This record gives sequence, C-alpha cells and structure tokens, in this order.
Amino acid sequence: MNAVTNWAQRLSPVVRNIPPSGIRRFFDLVAEMKGVISLGVGEPDFVTPWSIRESCIYSLEKGMTMYTSNYGLLELREAIARNIYGDFGVTYDPRKEIVVTVGVSEAMDLAMRAILSPGDEVIIPEPCYVSYSACTALAGGVPVPVATTAENEFRLTPRQLEAAITPKTKAVIIAYPSNPTGATISGPELAALAKIIEQYDLIVIADEIYDKLTYEGQHTCFSSLPGMRDRTILLNGFSKAYAMTGWRIGYACGNPDFIGAMVKIHQYTMLCAPITAQMAALEALRNGKGAMEEMVKQYNQRRKLMLHGFRQMGLDCFEPRGAFYIFPSIEKTGLNCEEFSEALLKEANVAVVPGTAFGQPGEGHIRCSYAASVKQLNEALERIAGFVSKRLS
Repeated sequence: MNAVTNWAQRLSPVVRNIPPSGIRRFFDLVAEMKGVISLGVGEPDFVTPWSIRESCIYSLEKGMTMYTSNYGLLELREAIARNIYGDFGVTYDPRKEIVVTVGVSEAMDLAMRAILSPGDEVIIPEPCYVSYSACTALAGGVPVPVATTAENEFRLTPRQLEAAITPKTKAVIIAYPSNPTGATISGPELAALAKIIEQYDLIVIADEIYDKLTYEGQHTCFSSLPGMRDRTILLNGFSKAYAMTGWRIGYACGNPDFIGAMVKIHQYTMLCAPITAQMAALEALRNGKGAMEEMVKQYNQRRKLMLHGFRQMGLDCFEPRGAFYIFPSIEKTGLNCEEFSEALLKEANVAVVPGTAFGQPGEGHIRCSYAASVKQLNEALERIAGFVSKRLS
C-alpha cells in the first residue's frame, strides 16, 4: 500500500509561508453569519455610475469582445496620460510608458517581478495594504517593514527611511493616502523622502489608488517631484474613486524600461485587461468626474461621522484625511486587535479588520471602512459603542 503523500510539502516554500489575507478571513466569517454589518472590505456601496456602465453595454452591442494591445487600448492610455498631466503636470508617453492592468494589484505584482532580483530588499511602511509584503516575497525579494505610528500620523519620516536602507535595498513603497490608516502626506514631506531616495539611487513604487479621495489639502503625485519621474513606477486605477472594484482595471506609468519589462510579464500571464472594462474606464475619465466628486463629498461626510463616533465612545482615534478607512485605537478596552474583532463580530454582529492584518505595527487598532451607507454606519457605531462601554466600565 502506497504511503499517503503530503502534498503541502510539495508546494513552493515561499507560497507555503505566506499567510492568508487577514481581510479575507473576516470576510469569509461574515458570509456565514446573518445580520452582520460589515465594515471590513474596502468596497464602495455606490453602484458604478450609469454612463460608465452604459459605455460597457454599448461596447458589447458593437461587438467589442476581442483582445487589445498588451499595453491596453491606446485611446485609454492617451486619456490616462492627459488626466495625469492635467492633474499633476507629469508627462507620460501613452505608447510606451503606460500599461493597463487587471487592477492595481496586478500592477503591483508586475512592478515587483520586473525590478527585483533574489534577495533585493523593499522598504515597506506599515501598517500597509496586505499585498505589499506578499508580492515582494513572491518576486524573490525581502520585505523590510518600517513601523509608522499614530503619534506621527502614520507617515514615513526621512530618518526612518534612511535607517532602513542597506546595500541590498532596491526599492521603497510610497502609498498615500493610506490603506488602512487614511493617512496622507504633504508635498514638502514627500520631497524630503525624495532626496534620500535619490541619494541612495532607489526605485519607488507609488501606489496612489486613493489620490482622488483626499479630503484636506492637495494630493502630491510622487513622480511629479524633482528627479522622481524616471525612478518612480506610478500605480493607479478606477476601483475606488469611480466605484469600479469588480471591473478590475488599473494602470502603471513609468519610464519605458520599467513599463516594457512589466509588459513582458503581463503578455505571458494576463495578456491584456478585458476590453469591456477598458471602455468603461475610458468613459470614467471622459465623463465621470461629476459622479466621482459627489461620491467623494459623501465619503467626507461619513469620515466625520465615524471620527466623531469613535471619539465619543471614548476611543482614541487618528483623524484620517484620505481613502475611506478609519483606524481607531482599541487599547483602552484591554483586548488585542484579534480578540476585539472576534468578540465584536460574535457579540455585536459588526465585522471589522484587526490592525495586525496590515502588519505588526497595526496591533492595538482596528480598520473600519466607511464606504457603507450612513444608516449602516450609524447602526454599526451604536453597536460598537455598546460593546466598548462594557469593556471600559
């Protein structure tokens, strides 16, 4: 009789050692329960604006069901280039410096695989989006986390950046506005980081998917800073600002060497983003600004509601100035973030994400998305307040 094969041992050690997403774990728990208010997943409660949906339907009616260029529809790339130049004054050649991707997640994966050799280090400010360390490891790189704190408004400082650099450092991720904290960073602060990046000849991967969701001040595009255009791989997309998460459409911009290398990988894996989603993205850039601005206005109102609610129930809470997440401290309850999140789900039927899902510096916090209706947010705050009052009394 043959011995039972341990198939898990046949897996790649890198894949075997990567933990599953902490966000998805709680999302799966919610799917098995009734009456739960979920503040866990960064999913806008808005439906994609009608003109964007209509453009997709019309493209299907016209029979647009074929492959596009590996780089994406030229018309869309031209619109992306115009949009970036109009917003930030940065010029990209749409023919060789922009690639349309299947969401920003694919763009991040492509960027990592294009630039990293085995053992290269990538500096990653934490708390951060869950995929950064995993994408680094899957590309053969070594994630180097740098802890940011509420006391410093979750911003990476020049001193922290320089202290983390070693001879093996290849790149640094700059991601503001931030998921999960909602932190933003000013132009002068970014310029101070840019000086160090240039001094040590590093590559920057700038994830700016939440750039339109900036509520105070102006967003600064990292590649617009002096000397940063050619060393920056700029990532962005349509999921958040235009309520297009399920369309899976993003893009990357950079010098032709970076983008050309990313397209080499893209053409052997994804080939191209779906043409229907690309047509929808084109409509978003042409005529979606009004709807996007209205959604941002409503997110801002919800941001203020959540900030007031958490502070009123006695929890310390950093004020988020971007994205659609809030990252309150739950240390006063005496629970760690995993205990708090699991007890809140079981006792109050509210789903949040433990801060450690975004790196160890997230301990003592939970992430709540306010991309839900005001009615749901008010009900969630009431339930959380009742749960917290029992721990603080």
